[in-house]
This record gives sequence, structure tokens and C-alpha cells, in this order.
Amino acid sequence: PGPFPTRTGEYALDPITVPGYPAPVEAQAVVVAPDGARGRRPLALFLHGRHFTCYDPADPGRIWATWPCPAGAEPVPSHRGYLQAQRLLASQGYVTVSISANGVNAQDLDDPDAGAGARSALVRAHLAKWADWAGPGRASAPEVVRASPAADLANVLLVGHSRGGEGVNRAATDSLSPPPPGSGHDGPARWRIRGTVLIGPTIFGHNPAVDVPSVTILPGCDGDVRDLQGQLYLDATRGVGSGTALHSALYLIGANHNYFNTEWTPGQAQAPAFDDFPAAPADPVCSPGTATRLTARQQQAAGATYVAAAARLFVAGDRGVLPLVDGSGVRAPSADPARVLSHAVGGARSAFVVPDGATTAEGSARVCDQVSADPATACVNPVEWWGSTHFTRFSGITQEPGRHAVALRWSAEGRAAVVRPGRAVSLAGARELALRLAVPPNTAATRFDVAVTDTAGRRARLGSVSLDGLPGTERTSARWAQEVRVPLPPHGVDLHRVAALELVPRGGPGQAWLIDAHGWDRGLPDPRPTALPRVDVGELTVQEGDSGTRDYTLPVTVTGDGPGSVRLFVHDGDGGAFTQRLVTVEPGQHTIEVPMQVTGNTRWSTGSRRALLAKAVRGTVTGRYAGGLEVLDDDPRPTLTITPVSDRVAEGGSLVWRATLSAVADQAVLQLGAPIAPADAPELGTTDVDADWFSTQSYGEDPLPPRPLSTTRLMAAAHVPAGQWSAEFAVPTTADAEAEPAEQVRWHFPPLPGGSGITVTGTVTDAPPGRS
Repeated sequence: PGPFPTRTGEYALDPITVPGYPAPVEAQAVVVAPDGARGRRPLALFLHGRHFTCYDPADPGRIWATWPCPAGAEPVPSHRGYLQAQRLLASQGYVTVSISANGVNAQDLDDPDAGAGARSALVRAHLAKWADWAGPGRASAPEVVRASPAADLANVLLVGHSRGGEGVNRAATDSLSPPPPGSGHDGPARWRIRGTVLIGPTIFGHNPAVDVPSVTILPGCDGDVRDLQGQLYLDATRGVGSGTALHSALYLIGANHNYFNTEWTPGQAQAPAFDDFPAAPADPVCSPGTATRLTARQQQAAGATYVAAAARLFVAGDRGVLPLVDGSGVRAPSADPARVLSHAVGGARSAFVVPDGATTAEGSARVCDQVSADPATACVNPVEWWGSTHFTRFSGITQEPGRHAVALRWSAEGRAAVVRPGRAVSLAGARELALRLAVPPNTAATRFDVAVTDTAGRRARLGSVSLDGLPGTERTSARWAQEVRVPLPPHGVDLHRVAALELVPRGGPGQAWLIDAHGWDRGLPDPRPTALPRVDVGELTVQEGDSGTRDYTLPVTVTGDGPGSVRLFVHDGDGGAFTQRLVTVEPGQHTIEVPMQVTGNTRWSTGSRRALLAKAVRGTVTGRYAGGLEVLDDDPRPTLTITPVSDRVAEGGSLVWRATLSAVADQAVLQLGAPIAPADAPELGTTDVDADWFSTQSYGEDPLPPRPLSTTRLMAAAHVPAGQWSAEFAVPTTADAEAEPAEQVRWHFPPLPGGSGITVTGTVTDAPPGRS
């Protein structure tokens, strides 16, 4: 802790309105500030993630994800979950505020960008108030704000957890490159974001604020954001902006997702709380009580320590903190016993090998696709990508151009991997060569000799590196690159024209993945954030119509001015595939045209959607990365009738009915029915039907002991595929040796929209002699 005592209080302002969100979003926050600190003090703003929003204090089993809360329910105070980190920062002289976002959490389900824009609007609305309160509006500030030092809005740190991480990242982008009007908060940014801390964050949009420094904490036992997609806050910045902003990742072994927030932690939370890492089956790395799993308090202490470290680095400018986060292998003692590994991109680094389409490899190496459905080109088997943080997919796209790494596999010691960038690179001025290398989890002492070769063919051996795999299981994402460095030589090779990197494995067979290699130097340059051209994808809603083909142009706006490029992914509307195109943004260009066609007909469907996604490639940023064309169907839903094909059979036969539509539809029509007790006949039982069929149709129930079908979860599906008039469904029965009266199964199908309920009955008689 620092030298200042702290004071704590809350404020609640008028709610804000976010476009597309029916209910206003609360503007509530808890403030922890230094007591007795003079002058303006830097501001740290915290934003929690997505959690249930309301609970019943009298019944822990009742929770809601609605807003506002229903009568008798209380809001979950997620914004109070970071008080430990707030108090630590406040003791060091920072004014801190943690804001509530229940109103966003309850309404972001249908938001194409998963609420990132709404969270940004909320953050910026609070910052705008703090800007008022730091100036002429101070007299109107809430009591806790007036009792705190005035905030220095030129020095702001944003801290976000889970979807809150994506929210503060968007707020950083929106503060530099403002969104189009109508985002939920319009007006100039009267503040400067010096850095962000992102804790177990989502990054659905793969759209980091490239020129704003960041520290991303990746929890090794995250059971919520399991793929640790926050890694893209580093990897997706390379080559996009100036490259001078430091982006750091901290892999926190043994930490789960929820426990960074005390209000999401059992035993500390006011509302119901749980461990997000699954309890069963037992996991040797992440189950509570294992040697690697942190307790909640250990995890919270480590989290607060590294939040404070980021504040000292980005806001206070203390370069002595840099080795804690930049891959130098230095740990903060106050985070003990947590084991924290770091690597970084940007800062005082110069690119050497950042694999792209021009990179080549030979020997025991191959350039691979980070995201590919083809095992021959993929960096890892496509079915195993989940455990690789660097290879996280973009909105489910299975083939993404432009993302590469180098896969190494060797069967014997000494088989060199040689990697060549597309052109010779200067490493002059760099002290060391920094490699980000991933090795398989739980492996030990994977060793390489490292060398470089210049364009004249002169080779210099730089030294050796050794890596141990991170502790992991099939339920964790532990294929994460560690940073290792070797010194660059002053003589013997021309560092102005380095042509190749050589990695020579030592020891037995193995594999590894080179994510990138950079020249490294001490220090941290000014990130010099600039307002890059910004791309936002819009929404368009149209009627399908009864005939003909209509052309539409999806709105994609470019705000700002300058050259750059962006990759667009367009959903084909049939089968879920995407096509992609690389678009060059020219200076002065303010729209990108994305044509789409809609063909009308008179066949019913629930409508369709063609998604459009955008991703920055060079010299641009994306704000609202997801949009699309929504096609509303205007045709009446066909009615469904069910008629018997064979509704009276001897046991061992199959009862069959036919479901028929009044008109062919463009979409499958499904109506589910459940058995009800017959009015005046014995009921068919669980052992009177085929056992496998019963188990499948009843969601895994066992037919034993025998019991009436109407007492089970059994369902029948009247399912007519798209483009067909009718389809049959059957109940296979079994024969036995018992003499028994005719038995019945009576199916009731509740009404579909615009239709009426249907009840049908099938009868099963004893099998003829000799057939049992």
C-alpha cells in the first residue's frame, strides 16, 4: 500500500439511454479516493463483466438476467467487487471509480457486438461527468466526489474484467477515434486514456485499441472465457498501428475467471456466487486444493498487484516496473505465491519475424495457418485449436487469411528450423532478440540454439534458450508462447540486413510454435496515440417480398482520414460459410460498399440474416465490427396437420404418423409433442417401446423400471424439412410373451403460432401367436 489513507462512497446519477436497449442503463458507481492527497490526481476507472443482474436475498436459488430487477429482487453489486485493487491504487494517490453495468448485461444478448459499444458509452458517460466535476461543475458533484481530490483527466487508466475488458478497450478506441453520432454518448473526449488493464477479457471483435498501451491478464484456470481470447489484445495489434504502444500479456497460473471480483466469489459475495471452473471431473491443475490452483484471496492479491503495476508504468511513467510485464521474467513479490509469466509486443521492439504470406520456412519448420480447417496447413489440428490462445477464431470463422505462425516439429536433435522473413530486416540498435515460443503443456526443458544469418550468408550463434511447458489439461488453454531472449552480437554479422532466423533443437523429439521474433531494447517509447481511420459496420432491415431480386448496399462507414486496409467477412446466408475480401481504405474515403441481394418468394420462413464482420489489417481501427442484413419474411406460416399412417399395430410393429404442411416452407417446421395419459385405455409403458429409441427421445432416461410413457421426458418430433410437404415419425414397439389388453400412447402437440393443438392416439395390440 501507499502512504495515503482512503475514503469510500457511492454515487447514483440519472440513467443513460443506449440506442437499441429498451431500458435505460444505470449510472451508479463506488468511489475510493486518497484522503489528504494534494492537487489533481490520476483517475482509474473499473468496469465489471457480464454476470446475472438480480437476485432474491431470501432465496439464493433465484437469480435473474433482467433489468430493472423485478419486485422483491436486489441488483447484484458487481461494481463493488474490485475494492481491494481500488484501495491499493487510492493509497498510492489515484482517484478510483468502479461503475455498475447491470443494465447492459441484461440487454446485450441481441446486440451484434455483444454490448461492447454500450459499455463504452457507459464508460465515456461517467468520464464526461468526471471531466465536469474536475472543472466548473465541481459544486454539483456527488458528495463522495467533492470530498475526494479533483481528478486529472489527462491521466486515466481503464480496468475491465471479462466483457468489461472489451468495453474499456472500445472506450479507449472511441476516445481516440470517435464513433459516428448516436453511439450512446456523443461529444468530445475531454480525457486521455494512458493505458488499459484487461482481466480475463473477451475480444469478440478482435479489435484492440492498437495505440493505447495495455496489460492483459490471462487466467490459466478460466472456466468462462476458456479460450483466453484476450491474447488477441496483443497479437492483433502487430502491423496495424505505429507499434510503439506496449501490449503485455500476463499468464496467471491457477487463477479462475470469477474470483478477480469479490462479488462473484463464494464466501465474499453478497449475491449467489460460484467457481466458474467446472467441479467435475477433478482436474489436476485447476481443481481447488491442487498445487497449482490459487485460492480466491491469493488470486485477488495478484490481480491487484498487477493492476497497480500497470498504473505505475502507464500513468506514473515508472520504467522500473517495466520488467514485471514485458517478458523479462521478473515477478512481483507482493503477488506471491502466484506464478505469473509475461510476454509483450510493441514498446521498444522492432519486428524481425512476424509470420505472414511472404515468410518461408524449411528444415523442421513450416509456416502454418493459425485459423484453418485444413490439418495440412493448420498450426494445430483443427479439433485441438481450443487450447491455443494465439489461434482463437474470429466469430466462428474456420478459415481466416492473414494469420500465420511457424510450426516446428523434429524427430531428432540438431534438425534446424530456418525461417526467413519476406525481406531482410534491420536489427541494428536492438540489444537482444526476443522470441515468443510456445511448447506443449507439461513438457520439460525444450531447448534450442538460436542463430541469425545476414544477406551475405554470415551466421552468428546467439545463444541457447530452454522452455518448460505450462501446466495444463484438455480443459485449459496452456499452449501459450513464453518470451525468451538472446543477446545480439556487436560483430560478425550485419545487423542492418538480417535474412534468416535459425532454431536448432537440442534433446529428443518435440514440437513448438514460433509466434514471432523481435529485436528488443530497454526502455519504453511514448506510444504517440493517433486517431486512425475508423470502420463501423451498420445494420439494414428489409422485407423479403413475394418475387424478384432486389439489390441492397449494407452501410459501412469510415470516420476519419488516412490510408489503411480492413478485411471484410460476408456471410453467404446459406450453410454458415463466410467469404472474405481485403479492402483498401483511401484518404478521404467515408464509405465501403458491400452489395447484397434478396430474392423474394411466397414460402414461409422466420426470416434470414446475412452477417458482415470487419477486422482492421493496417492503419485502421474497427469500432462496431459486426452488422448485417436482416430479411423479414412476410409470408404466412403454413399450418401443420398430423394424420395416421399406421396407428394400430401389433406389438413389435411401428406406430407411424405423417406430418403435412399446407404449403412448402423455406425453413424446417418442427412441432414437439409429449405423451399424455389415455382417457379410457391402458397406457403404453417404457418397456413396450424400443429401448434405444426411448433413451434418445427422452433425453437419456432409462426404460427401467417400467412406467407409463406420460410420466417421462419422452418427446415426439413432427419435423418437416425445408422444401418438403410432409414427413413421417414413428414409435417402434417391442413384442413380449405376456397376454395383455390393447395399450395406447396419446400424443399431444401444443399449438404453433397461428395454429391449433393436435392430439393423436396410437394403439398396440398383442402380437399374433408365434411372434413374441
